[in-house]
Amino acid sequence: MELLDASRSIVTVIDLQGKLMEMAYRSSMVIRSTIRLLRLAELFQVPVVLSEQYPKGIGPTDPRVRAEFDRLTVPKRYLEKTSFGCCGDPRFEALLAEVRPGVPREQRQIVVAGIEAQVCVMQTVIELLRTGQKVFLCWECISGRGEEYRRHALERMVQAGAVLTNHESVAFEWARDSNHPAFRQMSALLKEGQIVE
Repeated sequence: MELLDASRSIVTVIDLQGKLMEMAYRSSMVIRSTIRLLRLAELFQVPVVLSEQYPKGIGPTDPRVRAEFDRLTVPKRYLEKTSFGCCGDPRFEALLAEVRPGVPREQRQIVVAGIEAQVCVMQTVIELLRTGQKVFLCWECISGRGEEYRRHALERMVQAGAVLTNHESVAFEWARDSNHPAFRQMSALLKEGQIVE
């Protein structure tokens, strides 16, 4: 068990796309929380990798999330894939290495948002864990078609070794101290309305 370190973290946003997003349990919470997570990544200079699963068939990333991703100035990468899990595409590992050069794979901390919990998210997370990477699941940024699918997928990922957390805990761990230069902006961002319904 360890706290998150902004200098080793990567935010990974998995398949928050059209048709899938419309069917996801508490989709508005997932979208709002993920947007806030991306803003925090920008604030703490944490790189981001965003994936899409066969967008020609499923549709593009939710436009609000995509707009936030496009605004980022931190290192960011996009992966269009056909494999369900991101790790099923060999380019994914290369993208992680590109955005965090010099950080060994086993020291990376992957902060995860995405859908569907029981398919693409779970396959990605289990493969990341298998390769020695540390995974942190923002529960309010992850969903699937139905509460039980989501809940049991989160349970399985935790049993596999992932850490269940939320975007606020992530932010405070990246900051570590109220004297951090980004603390006031972080605090203001976290006070912007209620996310969890």
